[in-house]
Amino acid sequence: MARIAGVDLPKEKRVEIGLTYIFGIGPSLSREVLEKSKVNPDTRVKDLTNDEVGRIRTALADYKVEGGLRAEVSMNIKRLMDIGCYRGIRHRRGLPVRGQRTHTNARTRGGKRRGVGVGKKAKTT
Repeated sequence: MARIAGVDLPKEKRVEIGLTYIFGIGPSLSREVLEKSKVNPDTRVKDLTNDEVGRIRTALADYKVEGGLRAEVSMNIKRLMDIGCYRGIRHRRGLPVRGQRTHTNARTRGGKRRGVGVGKKAKTT
């Protein structure tokens, strides 16, 4: 099993697809890395030699992936929240950031609906 950038790649998948399991690598960057490291994209992950895995690792050293990328993204969001800009306020409140409507929809960002009087027991006398 190949372990690259702290991620165990799935054994049965093609290398081109397996690399996309690493945070920050999509299909196009995966092809670019394989081209740079001179590895056949149709090779299965389980069939990779140690030399090929090493070449892929050195090619990936040029890019920010996994922990470094996650840290950068979270620092960017924290910066927006600290300066109090519109996008930062939306992040802080857990609302959609990119201009989506919130009158309807936005349930995944906005959370469960809080209706008036919901959860109160009716008085019985």
